[in-house]
Amino acid sequence: MKTRFSASVFPHFDFRAMRRPLLLSILVGFVSGLGAVAFYYCANAVDAFFLKGMGGFHPPEEGAPISHFGAGIINSLHMEHSWFLFLVPVIGGLVSGFLVYKFAPEAEGHGTDAAIDAFHNKGGYIRGRVPFIKAFASIATIGTGGSAGREGPIAHIGASFGSFLSSKLKLTAAERRILLLAGMAGGIGATFRAPLGGALFAVEVLYRKSEFEHEGLIPCIISSIVAYSLFGAVTGWQPLLATPRFSFDHPPELLLFLALGVLCALFGKVYVKFFYGMRDLFKRVPLDPCYRPALGGLLLGLLALFIPQVLGSGYGMVQAALYGKVAIWIMIVVAVAKVLATSLTISSGGSGGVFAPSLVIGAMLGGAFGASADLFFPVLVVDPRAYVLIGMAGFFSGVSKTPIATLIMVSELTGNYGLLAPLMLVCVIAMIIFPKNSIYAKQVDSRLDSPAHLGDFVIDVLEGIRIRDLAEHGRKPTFIPEHLPLPEVMKRIAQADGAYYPTINAENQMTGIFSINDIRRILHEDIPPGLILARDIATAQIVSCTPNETLSEALRKFTSRGLEEIPVVADDDAQKVLFMLSRRVLLAQYATKLEQTKEAYVVD
Repeated sequence: MKTRFSASVFPHFDFRAMRRPLLLSILVGFVSGLGAVAFYYCANAVDAFFLKGMGGFHPPEEGAPISHFGAGIINSLHMEHSWFLFLVPVIGGLVSGFLVYKFAPEAEGHGTDAAIDAFHNKGGYIRGRVPFIKAFASIATIGTGGSAGREGPIAHIGASFGSFLSSKLKLTAAERRILLLAGMAGGIGATFRAPLGGALFAVEVLYRKSEFEHEGLIPCIISSIVAYSLFGAVTGWQPLLATPRFSFDHPPELLLFLALGVLCALFGKVYVKFFYGMRDLFKRVPLDPCYRPALGGLLLGLLALFIPQVLGSGYGMVQAALYGKVAIWIMIVVAVAKVLATSLTISSGGSGGVFAPSLVIGAMLGGAFGASADLFFPVLVVDPRAYVLIGMAGFFSGVSKTPIATLIMVSELTGNYGLLAPLMLVCVIAMIIFPKNSIYAKQVDSRLDSPAHLGDFVIDVLEGIRIRDLAEHGRKPTFIPEHLPLPEVMKRIAQADGAYYPTINAENQMTGIFSINDIRRILHEDIPPGLILARDIATAQIVSCTPNETLSEALRKFTSRGLEEIPVVADDDAQKVLFMLSRRVLLAQYATKLEQTKEAYVVD
């Protein structure tokens, strides 16, 4: 009864075809949500033990009411045991380095990049041990004050489960890649309490240009909803950051937002260059890779003695800035110091995400810009605190190349949708100024450049060309009368081009086709050549094409029989040969079309 009802209401919807991906997406989302919950509590427990308990470090908390931020709490963070606190990141670096480099070197750095690399270059495959090593190493890094975020490790954990599940069920590489994205979406959607932003981020972060992995969108949405619901049910439903009710109703202010977008792009360029420059510098340090994260932790601890705000995720600083409780010079110092702190933590080989630090850097940059603009252009600025939120989105959009996902995610994690117009402007401007600048080194420019889509792209290119478009490149057929004896046949073809020859009857209709190889085979038989006619050599099972067929269909016919030439016949008469199409001509046309398509994707 249910099946009959579904078929009548949704006549074009294939429930059976959709059942498995939907169920698997739900399962991946559930496990990603569990992983996010476990990671959240474990990281907080380690943080409470080392930073708050032993180090006496109590930074402001994200989501706290404005009354929590008393005068001076941001500008001078008191630390009861600073002599010990500067050594805490070393402990995290030692643990992280040992786990990663002894058991799973691919878990190094920010997990999102590893998941992107698995999608493009490894068929979506991630080793089963990776999520566990990644989780423990990241908890050690983040819980001891490392300047890293939770989203990268949780995205990697979710992606790893999607890959693991696909391998156990013996799914195809394409299906494994989709479930990998679903795991990423679930982890990010849960961590940021941003289900739509998490789903969009997973399908957008793969490419530097404005492209989406659209095949994965529905599974990512489903996984993200499930993970977000589970995480919210356990940890609460409030947005990550509390904000005033910002709104946009003063169009002249767009000039300042435009300038902020340019600033985010410029500072993002510096950030990415410094981040990867530090990575290269750490690789040249004559230390076992296991100990490099500890060295980075030591340098981070020394930095924290002077600027303690660099420790941890830094969301508390963003919250304080959203309330207008941070001085301009503090925001500038923290923005610059956070770049250094993140590079010391992750570029040294530590394990953690770059999403959270990037949001903090952008928030401080935007806050400082907004407060400065309010001093010089008070007529244009409605609320300088709004620039914190917009800078946060613009900066990360510029360094991640995910403008759509970022503006949605920032709106979700703050619960504030009143600034969508300026968010859109700043995110796009920050992205397009330096199109190649990205914190995710494993991103590729587009689907055209992804090994995961190489086969799909070949078919896509050939699908756009009809055989009739190659008529001028085709060979004029050499017809052989079917009654012609073999010696005459050989005289005819001695002067002809090509290797395939259609046979025709008295009405000039094609009755068969043969190749030079067919003649060689028959010459080995003990039959006088004069008794062999052309129709005895030819096969009546003719593989042909029509002018309206696509080159992809022609290519399948070439490869299915190992042919080098195929007769192209009229649409209304399968015995009337128009021209001979060769594999060489088809592949040459493909190469030309491919080069043209690549040139169309080049951004000057």
